[in-house]
Amino acid sequence: MESATGSSPSPELAAALHRLRSTLARLKAELELAQADGSAPPVERLLAGLDDALVLLRDVERVALGLVTVLVVDDDARLAELTARGLRRVGYESDSASVFRESRPGEVVVFDLSLYAALDESARAALRSVRPIVATGATDSGSRALATTLNASDYLVKPIELDDLVAAIRRRIAEGSP
Repeated sequence: MESATGSSPSPELAAALHRLRSTLARLKAELELAQADGSAPPVERLLAGLDDALVLLRDVERVALGLVTVLVVDDDARLAELTARGLRRVGYESDSASVFRESRPGEVVVFDLSLYAALDESARAALRSVRPIVATGATDSGSRALATTLNASDYLVKPIELDDLVAAIRRRIAEGSP
């Protein structure tokens, strides 16, 4: 299959589109089956399938459009959401969380260092592998050393200006995959 420019789509894009199409086809089939049987559609399963489809769509957008997603993890859920909103205003797809979750491929993680102690070893390893941008109120050498053990790509001291965070995200993107 060739695009309008005559070039072949990347294998990653083709795979992401295939997974998205398969998920949507499965959802459609479940709805059609429920309609034919006159039964109630399996709402929980359909909602889970829609969540899967949205994640797959994000993968397609990331590959096709170079979309960068940012996960903001902060012990203050309100601050995390405000930061994520600011990043969305300047063009990033951004989620907020008050606990670390496994990051998605290509996702940049902004991590509040105060949450480190609550992480188990597998979460710490996952965090090290994504080279997070550390955001913290701590300025002591021990905190900086901890950020180094996390393989942090940047160390920002709160309060953080949005422009400074965007610059750190751009630096992290320029580094490429860890």
